[in-house]
Amino acid sequence: MTANECARPERIDAIGSAPRTVSIIATPDECAALAARFGLRAVEELSANLRLWRDASGIIAEGQVRARVVQACVVTDESVAVAVEEPIAVRFVAAEALASAADEIELTADALDTISYDGATIDLGEAVAETMALALDPFPRSPAAAAALAAAGIVSEDSTGPFGALAALRDKMKG
Repeated sequence: MTANECARPERIDAIGSAPRTVSIIATPDECAALAARFGLRAVEELSANLRLWRDASGIIAEGQVRARVVQACVVTDESVAVAVEEPIAVRFVAAEALASAADEIELTADALDTISYDGATIDLGEAVAETMALALDPFPRSPAAAAALAAAGIVSEDSTGPFGALAALRDKMKG
């Protein structure tokens, strides 16, 4: 795992089999650094409430990630405010154990994302930051995007294809 702008290391030897709650709230400086890292206009808020425990397969972290971010519209470059409410469920596994089990991994419907770790700590902040980033729309659009595309002569996906042709025929018949 790389160094994280919102690092929240947890000592492995302090994690037991009984779940405990861990809360993460990013500072304004951490939010600014994450915005730069992920190419966002701003990360106004980032927090998470997690349950953390150890079982035979590794260290489990489950909970909810919440964020308020500002992205740039891919069409108009206007700011788009986005609220993130994303569940997180990850399993931290020692790198050497993960490497030795690489050929034996079977994915099931309830499989958790797996993050390897080296050393005596795991970084919950990195898992939270990555969850936030993956929950974002990679092509955000502002409310003005459709009008800007139409003004540029770019047809919408709804007006192309067989259903678009039927809609055009319907509009003609109403006319």
